[in-house]
Amino acid sequence: MTTLGQPDPATLLDIYERAARIRKNDEAFHSAMQSGKLGIRIYYSPRGQEIIPSAICNLLTDEDYLVTIYRGVHDQIAKGIPLNELWAEYAGRVTGTCKGKGGPMHVTHPETGNMVTTGIVGGSMPIANGLAMASQMDGNDRVTIASFGDGASNIGAFHESLNMASVWKLPVIFVCQNNLIAEHTRYEKGTSVERIADRASAYGMPGIHVNGNDPLEMWKAAKVAIDRARAGEGPTLIEAMTFRFMGHLIGDPDEHWNEGEKEAAMERDPIPALRRYLIDHGHATEGDLQGLEEKLDQEVEDAMAFAAESAKPDILELQKDVFAEEK
Repeated sequence: MTTLGQPDPATLLDIYERAARIRKNDEAFHSAMQSGKLGIRIYYSPRGQEIIPSAICNLLTDEDYLVTIYRGVHDQIAKGIPLNELWAEYAGRVTGTCKGKGGPMHVTHPETGNMVTTGIVGGSMPIANGLAMASQMDGNDRVTIASFGDGASNIGAFHESLNMASVWKLPVIFVCQNNLIAEHTRYEKGTSVERIADRASAYGMPGIHVNGNDPLEMWKAAKVAIDRARAGEGPTLIEAMTFRFMGHLIGDPDEHWNEGEKEAAMERDPIPALRRYLIDHGHATEGDLQGLEEKLDQEVEDAMAFAAESAKPDILELQKDVFAEEK
């Protein structure tokens, strides 16, 4: 990997703000579901994986594209989806990103570059190739991020997408958030290689294996890949190692870890670690971060209230967004 300088204090503070926003929302989603204030049956917690998209999205603009999967609420928030519209979509309200018709597994917000959230495992990658090809044909410098988990690296779409992206030198970055478990299957029981990043060489592209919970490492890896894509040098595969603190979804007993594994990972929680780093290195004071966190708490409260006060879709919405309409 190309040697780069460290991200500056403003960059690290931005990464922390994005990650803390994700964590605050996750806590609120759990609370709202348990109290009955949010009537959804499915929620996929991103807890433990917040640093990966926060570091990546620091390097992106709204013009850049993101395609994520149904376990991608942290990607969506890091990329800038307005919380009001996100919560309204989860609540099935007409003010949501997809008028309440997409729900948690199909959030889309083109204004911030959140192009598709797919419920199909591995479905992010071929879609991302299409968006990257459009950017290449238009001659702009947009890049596309395809986010997916380690289990998705074992399906055909992964191999086909990497091959196509490399042949055409598409401006796409494949980001495997390797949390060591594919739904309920441990990594070593379902994947034949020690590192997913090693598969990149078979398709003639760089493969970067990085600690996805280290904001400095993650930011530098993402910068190398994004700079390559913007320069027309083609795709990169990033394997960002992380850990899933919660089960696959609400209600999963999450009993797949060996004794002490999960506890050890949670002791290395990357968000408190980054918080300490910012203070210890003089990049922020306790007061600065407390003020930021209070602001984020208010953002979440406002979004919850916005969703609760918004109307549900009219029955006629069933007939809209199905077929093309004449303007």
